[in-house]
Amino acid sequence: MATKAKRAFFCKSCGYESPKWLGRCPSCGEWNSFTEEVVAKESSSSVASRLTNIPRAVPQRVQDIRERDLKRIDTGIGEVNRVLGGGLVPGSLILLGGEPGIGKSTLSLQMALNGNSLRTLYVSGEESAEQIKMRATRIGIVNEECIVYTETLLENIVAQIEEQRPDVVIIDSIQTMYTDLVESSAGSVTQIRECAATLLRYAKSSGTAIFIIGHITKDGTIAGPKILEHIVDVVLQFEGDNNTAYRILRGIKNRFGATYEIGVFEMHDSGLREVDNPSEILLSHYDEPLSGISVGAAVDGIRPYLIEVQALVSSAAYGTPQRSSTGFDSKRLNMLLAVLEKRVGMKMFSKDVFLNFAGGFKVADTGMDLAVVAAVISSYYDRPLQEGVCCTGEIGLSGEVRPSPRCEQRVSEAARLGFRRIVVSGFMQKSLKRPKNIEVVFINSIEQLPKALF
Repeated sequence: MATKAKRAFFCKSCGYESPKWLGRCPSCGEWNSFTEEVVAKESSSSVASRLTNIPRAVPQRVQDIRERDLKRIDTGIGEVNRVLGGGLVPGSLILLGGEPGIGKSTLSLQMALNGNSLRTLYVSGEESAEQIKMRATRIGIVNEECIVYTETLLENIVAQIEEQRPDVVIIDSIQTMYTDLVESSAGSVTQIRECAATLLRYAKSSGTAIFIIGHITKDGTIAGPKILEHIVDVVLQFEGDNNTAYRILRGIKNRFGATYEIGVFEMHDSGLREVDNPSEILLSHYDEPLSGISVGAAVDGIRPYLIEVQALVSSAAYGTPQRSSTGFDSKRLNMLLAVLEKRVGMKMFSKDVFLNFAGGFKVADTGMDLAVVAAVISSYYDRPLQEGVCCTGEIGLSGEVRPSPRCEQRVSEAARLGFRRIVVSGFMQKSLKRPKNIEVVFINSIEQLPKALF
């Protein structure tokens, strides 16, 4: 006999459960984050155990456990395979988050259509079948093994998965899914937790790879309880600016590989295009040399690329000089300008400084310090840098130039793209392997930079 419905209060940020309302969550410290929800209609076993007939696990000794040679599944998109560590692992649960309109559904549909004859079930709770067909027509890829199913009730979705037996399942999105065994609205903490737990148990028991799309909050974190990120095997973040065409797929968590890889895409009318060489979109070509432009060798994870840095230094029209940077930390820019004024003697206190990175990219690599300073010096003296010169290095408060991480990869990338000279830290003089087709200039302090540039 069913008992009285159980009610509880849940933190929308981390999923902490409390029998009464609390002003501040004792788990994550968020204020006014508790909402009341009906936990279950009846006192029964969990939702996950009722949906699938999963055999009980048997305790085993470590030496008795047999390892399976799991062959990774090719998604048909090289950049996605790169971030995942070589492809999808059978039985894995992957969560993809990103801003609205960034291209999460487009990327997921391209995976379903590009799946190399993989049987894929695309479950959509946000769009109709006609809308998905329109997007597939625009992408221009046809895969007879891709099955579209528009449903939000979890019990029906699991029944279809068991009937169709696909290799890959794509859920778009977890916030629209709900189960009848939990009496709360779709997108609530309880619904997200129970639906994700059910999909996890099914993925592990059947060996089906499940790809989940998740919404994010206004501060950029994935919406729903934090336990959602703990449940899944892989968490991917799709980043970019809606005003630019470039998107970055970044791994935040990966139980089957590393998290230092990134995938770069370019948004077109026909969908997302893979960018195998990010440097090709981040470097501009000019008919004549211009002042205030330098090229820096950056690294994101283990992937090196060259990016153009643009700086404009002008006399301040008002009493307080302006400091504006796009794609670079403004506080670090102020620090570098203070170092220039103190160590090089440049009068930056009366100058407006504007900094921009090509392509709308955001770069947090400290190895770009030398390229930023080079662009500022070039604009300050209104002298263009020599053609074919790039920089990489971190600058300290005393003006010393420190080596940047993965310096050898940066130098090799610059040599591959045809640059003739690269300026690096003098501390790398003994350990750095120098390619034959590029000159490596070593400097120990920022005072030596102008001579190396002009």
